[in-house]
Amino acid sequence: MHRIKILFVFLILISSSVKANEAKDWLNKEIDIIISAYQNNNLPNENKFLMVENTINNNFAGTGIAKFVAGKSWNDASKEVKKEYIKLFKRHLALNISSMMQGYSNQEYQLTNSSYDEKNKVTLINMEIFSDTGSIQVTWRVKKSKDRYFVIDLLVADISLVVTKRSEFNSMLKTVDYNLSEFNKKLLSQNESSYQKIIN
Repeated sequence: MHRIKILFVFLILISSSVKANEAKDWLNKEIDIIISAYQNNNLPNENKFLMVENTINNNFAGTGIAKFVAGKSWNDASKEVKKEYIKLFKRHLALNISSMMQGYSNQEYQLTNSSYDEKNKVTLINMEIFSDTGSIQVTWRVKKSKDRYFVIDLLVADISLVVTKRSEFNSMLKTVDYNLSEFNKKLLSQNESSYQKIIN
């Protein structure tokens, strides 16, 4: 009986390791696409941004993140307003990441280790980004759904992107009395301003 238990635990560990490595390989390919775009000095900024936006739309759990970030304002909004908000939020996320990437100057990165959280069905992938002044630790939280992987959060120096965005958006939502329709107007204006800064 003891041997069966040991074998069962061993099989779980192997299964978790395989899942973690699959997610790590997937993430590595997606990051390389973005990095190669920013290494190409002949590629216009607009094209670089569109590549980031396409990656966000395809590989981030945008709807789930957007809903969480909207907080209590989500429940009272109409279907059309929610749909518009999700679209604007995904672009906001892409603009944020593009803005961070503008400072990219051929830093090296390494996916150091990955582990599978069996309880939450989430893979945690650690990435270290090296620069002249040191290194920074980034942890990607990746979940598989319908045979596809999606990024559900990003932790930079243990600070959650999703939690940070929720706090940031809550402050903005408060100014419009948590009216998502009115908030969409603010977010659209903010996105347009950020977009002009990135493409110029």
